[in-house]
Amino acid sequence: MDRRYFLKTVGAATAVAAASETGLGATNLFKDNKKKEVLQKGLKVRFLGTGAADWKGPDDRGEYRRLSSVLLDDRILIDFTPTDLDMLPEGCRPECIFYTHSHSDHYNPEAILKLGVPTVHLGKTWMNKAWRTFSDASNKTGIPVPEIVPLGIGEVTVCGDIRITALPANHAIDSTEQALIYLIEKGPVRVIYATDTGGIMGVAARIAGIDPHVKPGNPINGLIMEATMGMGDKGDEDYRLFTHSSVNTVHRTVKMMLNRKRLIMPDGQYVYLTHLARTLHGTQAELDANLPSPLKAAYDGLEVVFGA
Repeated sequence: MDRRYFLKTVGAATAVAAASETGLGATNLFKDNKKKEVLQKGLKVRFLGTGAADWKGPDDRGEYRRLSSVLLDDRILIDFTPTDLDMLPEGCRPECIFYTHSHSDHYNPEAILKLGVPTVHLGKTWMNKAWRTFSDASNKTGIPVPEIVPLGIGEVTVCGDIRITALPANHAIDSTEQALIYLIEKGPVRVIYATDTGGIMGVAARIAGIDPHVKPGNPINGLIMEATMGMGDKGDEDYRLFTHSSVNTVHRTVKMMLNRKRLIMPDGQYVYLTHLARTLHGTQAELDANLPSPLKAAYDGLEVVFGA
């Protein structure tokens, strides 16, 4: 169902994956006449980068993951760094960006100024830091500071036909900044994008409607979640467990939500893993061969359409 090709850059053993894939079970968007209708109704997610902070360039296996970032419906960014620039579709002019937190592998004001993004959304707990760093980038580039909109936990932002709700992440920056994950809704489509976070916090689950303690619930039908710490029991013992997730963490979360009907996906759809650490994961081929169902490792350039 996916169409993948690898491009070798001149002079470097860099594997750049680009793909088109659907989260709509047996429907192949690229072979039937429903493509336009499905794209309009579904939520298109393009993975610009899928790597954690330890990706500094191509590795000795010839693979490369840019720093984690996604593009929603070709117009809304979640996180962005200069590493992701070449993964933007040609001519793309994002309307806004939502930041998860201020770590440099997710947050780069100068890149957003140069891209011309007019509106920035981020957690209200680090507004002062954002103003300072965007002002510094503005002085350096001569580009005006965009509108910066503070977000509180549970606050909903409407961007055309997409609603984005700020949820708390379990991730440490400093003693004052609260990192965020996001619930993304488009019509009946409900997708959670969760990176960086050690599991999904109870407050986030309650707000999103996926906590089985609360009835009735409000199921999601798509999940993108980080798996920084790798696969197997070793990943669960990694020192990053207070702020990140392993494949086992995601798998347990998914099994519970499927059993409790808090995650209801069309047949054939995957839960996508991102923010994969270079030093803690195998190759894309190894991940494809060994991940437990329904998990799938995303890769740079992958496009997925989530539909209800």
